[in-house]
Amino acid sequence: MDNLLDASREALLLLVSGDPSLWTIVGISFSVSLKAILLTAPVALVIAFLLAHTRFPGRRALITLFQTLLAFPAVVVGLTLYLLLSRSGPFGDLRLLFTQTAMVIGQMVLCFPILVAMGHAAIQAADRRAWETAITLGARPARAMLTLMHEVRFGLVAAVIAGFGRIIAEVGCSLMVGGNILNHTRNITTAIALETTKGQFAEGIALGLVLLVLALLLNFALMLLQGKGVMHS
Repeated sequence: MDNLLDASREALLLLVSGDPSLWTIVGISFSVSLKAILLTAPVALVIAFLLAHTRFPGRRALITLFQTLLAFPAVVVGLTLYLLLSRSGPFGDLRLLFTQTAMVIGQMVLCFPILVAMGHAAIQAADRRAWETAITLGARPARAMLTLMHEVRFGLVAAVIAGFGRIIAEVGCSLMVGGNILNHTRNITTAIALETTKGQFAEGIALGLVLLVLALLLNFALMLLQGKGVMHS
């Protein structure tokens, strides 16, 4: 118990003192995850819209696939990308393995089905008359799509927040394709795993607190958005 209290006090000191190595890890984690979510969201939400408002062969199978991929293990995504990006893999010449770019790609793969599935649910629940009215008034399909997305913006932002929460807290994929290299690819979750195995609990607790505060903020944001969504419905 005393060791836990001592480690917790040291963890708080690391956070308050602005320890450079600690905040470098936090910065890498946020940088990678923000890039992944910003690159993925536009494409994923357009696909979500197409799945909700177009009809084509295999549409239901595609929706089912995205819903199934919500539970796809991060470590399996990491293993697949590792095999693809390793020297003997088809994309080995790109030399992306053990880089932040590889981590971004992995996190994009992980958040893509979340954004599509949740975005599809939000768009499908919208009043279809908004789309039909925009088309009737002569709006181009792209403009009509943006109009409908604006109607369900709270649900779409909630999907983005959920996707961001998923990828910034994952460890398996980032560890496999990033390599956990200090000051380069070591993020919050991989650092926690490393420091715990070394018996250095203070930094692990400090980084865990960062994730805990982030989780609270994301859940609070989701609660506010859900409340606004109900008010505007």
